[in-house]
Amino acid sequence: MNTPMRSYRWLPFVTAVFVTTLVVSNIIAVKLVNLFGLFVPAAVILFPVAYIFGDVLTEVYGYTRARQVIWTGFFCNLIAVIAIWISGQLPSAPFWSLTGFSTPENAQQAYQAILGFTPRLLASSFAAYLVGEFLNSIVLAKLKVRTAGRFLWLRTILSTIVGEGADSAVFITLAFVGIIPANGLMQAIFSQWFLKVVYETAATPLTYVIVNSLKRVENEDFFDKKTDFNPFKI
Repeated sequence: MNTPMRSYRWLPFVTAVFVTTLVVSNIIAVKLVNLFGLFVPAAVILFPVAYIFGDVLTEVYGYTRARQVIWTGFFCNLIAVIAIWISGQLPSAPFWSLTGFSTPENAQQAYQAILGFTPRLLASSFAAYLVGEFLNSIVLAKLKVRTAGRFLWLRTILSTIVGEGADSAVFITLAFVGIIPANGLMQAIFSQWFLKVVYETAATPLTYVIVNSLKRVENEDFFDKKTDFNPFKI
């Protein structure tokens, strides 16, 4: 019997992995890397893990639980951003230095360059995260009901195509429109979307292992037949 208010043994762990990958991804995203000729943020190596565990949350525990975790991730990331910003504003100790940066002023510039956030990039990242994660979860939950719980591989891939596509389109557009030309925007969107979809598709066997193990130990396989999919209803 599906009981949304049940307590689950492994839900805190899944939530912790989801939130950790999200926060760390936003920190390492400042570095651009070259993967197979595509120039993308370094977060592409980790951020799809959040989508994998988002799939696990929705598939095992249902959309309502996933919605709670998505908002938990949002506010945890907000706390991290605020803490990083405040620490960047505090005056540096006169003897503080970093390897390769001999003076506090140089060290502070390095700190700001790596960990500093511009308001536009921050707003773009938050908006893309919410749109992408909720679309991913909603599509997966609705497809599960339509397919009677079959074809998990198809449901995870289709939800990823929608969610990651929206995430990439929203972030790149909001962050860089007016800065890089339209063809550059499209290339950047496609590059991120393509790598993220390929990543999660390749991880499908791992998703199966995690989902099946959790369903067995939690004795849960939630179907969102009467769920209110309003993302703001917490």
